[in-house]
Amino acid sequence: MTAKKTRTIILTALLAALTTVATMVIRIPTPLAGGGYIHLGDGLVLICGILLGPGLGAVAAGVGSMLADVFAGAAAYVPATLVIKALTAAAGGWLYHRMAGHSSLHTPVRVALAGIPAEVIMVAGYYLYEVGLQIAAGSAAGAAAAAVLVGVPFNIVQGLAGVIVCAVLLPVLGHANAEMGTRIHT
Repeated sequence: MTAKKTRTIILTALLAALTTVATMVIRIPTPLAGGGYIHLGDGLVLICGILLGPGLGAVAAGVGSMLADVFAGAAAYVPATLVIKALTAAAGGWLYHRMAGHSSLHTPVRVALAGIPAEVIMVAGYYLYEVGLQIAAGSAAGAAAAAVLVGVPFNIVQGLAGVIVCAVLLPVLGHANAEMGTRIHT
């Protein structure tokens, strides 16, 4: 195995672990019945997609976020989180790199332009999943859709916090990434 592949594997595992920690360390509880909380993990989800690219970034973000649900005892959300956060990172990373040729766009602007649509995937993904959970529990589709809408603003706040965290941390982590000689995708 080459040194570059080794560094890529280590960076992928490290970002997955940092995503888990960022999701679990600072939790702002929401008043929702399901025990939801706002966290800073979405910033790391976007960073995964940007630093590792859409493919490996999706793996690191999905696994890291899923592990936070496992450790938090939120088993019902584990499969959804794996897929939703992976899609969020993939979309954010893909969009960020599609803008790479636009030198007039500074990093925070690129993060916002890539991160906001990616976080829409997160908000929509959890909305649809939670509606499905309500329907599976016996609620009528219309009642489930209305009941789950209450959580959407909290997920929007979480997504916006993630975009801000990513915009602040990416220049630092991207620089450290370059210093280590593993400039993968920044």
